[in-house]
Amino acid sequence: MIEFGRALRRLAIEHGLSDAEVARRAGLGARRYGNYVQGIREPDLATLLRISRVLQTTPNALLGVDEMGRTRHDRLLAAYSVLNEDGRQLAVRVLDAMAQHQAARDE
Repeated sequence: MIEFGRALRRLAIEHGLSDAEVARRAGLGARRYGNYVQGIREPDLATLLRISRVLQTTPNALLGVDEMGRTRHDRLLAAYSVLNEDGRQLAVRVLDAMAQHQAARDE
C-alpha cells in the first residue's frame, strides 16, 4: 500500500491540501488518515470513496488500477515482455537510475 500512500500525498499536494485537511474533509481523524498515507493500514471501501471525492479522483486511480483493471505493475511487466534483450537491459538501467534519483531526493 506504499503506492497508495504516495498517491494520497501527491494528490493532496496538487490540491494544496495538508494531510490533516484531507482527513478533516473526509471525516477522518488525522492519525487514521496518516496510517493510510504511511501504508500502515488500508481504508475500507466507504472510506476510500470519501477520500477519493476529497482528492477529486477515483478509487481506481488511487489504487493504481487503470480503466482496463490492470495495475501499473502489470502494465510494466507487459511492456517489458515485448522488448528484445537490448531493450530490456536499457529499461532496467533507466529504472535503476530513476530509483536512485528518487532515493537521493527522499533523503
